Amino acid sequence: MATDFTRISIYVPKDKQKEKPLERLHKLGKAQDRSLNYMIVAAVTDYVNRVEKKK
Repeated sequence: MATDFTRISIYVPKDKQKEKPLERLHKLGKAQDRSLNYMIVAAVTDYVNRVEKKK
């Protein structure tokens, strides 16, 4: 069975919803003329790069 790594679903836990992460990313994206999807992929990529550097 092949794994498809081209899609992702985001669930924001209740304890993080008060920080409104998706709304904030959307606002930043509008300011930079980027989509919410672009901003989420950029955030995930930045996070993975930081964690991998620590190893």
